[in-house]
Amino acid sequence: MKPIERSSGGAGAPAHVVSRRAFLRGLGTAAVTAAATSTAAVAAEMEKAGGEATVGPGEVPLEFVLNGKPVRTAAEPRETLLDVLRARFGLTGAKEGCDRGTCGACTVLLDGKPIYACMRLALEVAGASIETIEGQSLAGGLSPVQAAFVKHDALQCGFCTPGFVMTTTALLRANPTPTEAEVRRACSGHLCRCGSQPHIIRAALAAAGVATTTTSTADSLRHDHA
Repeated sequence: MKPIERSSGGAGAPAHVVSRRAFLRGLGTAAVTAAATSTAAVAAEMEKAGGEATVGPGEVPLEFVLNGKPVRTAAEPRETLLDVLRARFGLTGAKEGCDRGTCGACTVLLDGKPIYACMRLALEVAGASIETIEGQSLAGGLSPVQAAFVKHDALQCGFCTPGFVMTTTALLRANPTPTEAEVRRACSGHLCRCGSQPHIIRAALAAAGVATTTTSTADSLRHDHA
């Protein structure tokens, strides 16, 4: 049997002989090309199935309703709603606390429902209605919920307060006379590191016109934290 010819691929090598280096280089190129083609095909199919065009990485026009007024801006696909509200519109009431969707300090209302603004991409709210804490007192005075928070000392440092106010506002719109348990459930996605939760519960109930007694859970919690 004739032995297989080997060549280092140097000068003078027969044209029909493929060096090991050339073979591996060609194999790698083919693999990369196949992978790229496959990835592009998958992306095209996903785009077709989703009915959405690929955008970015640069800024993309964005329009939505902000505190009752239509607004226009531009945002990169990576930017969150919280980023846009604070940096593009100067609405700094919503705070970045944990940036993990657990503390509730960044809560705003999306079409009337409370969401964590740090966990929602800005481009996802195109055409939607967004309400922030700044939009709750456009008439020059405090909203009933804000007034109740002040009256019942439901804040200390105030960092988490806008989120609590927005969630309480959404709750009272959907359920004007909630029970204490319903208030606690609605606010369960918020953290107050100052320990003002008992006052917050009382404020929410007061804003709803729901009477509380000295034996309520809110009072018990207040004494426990004293």
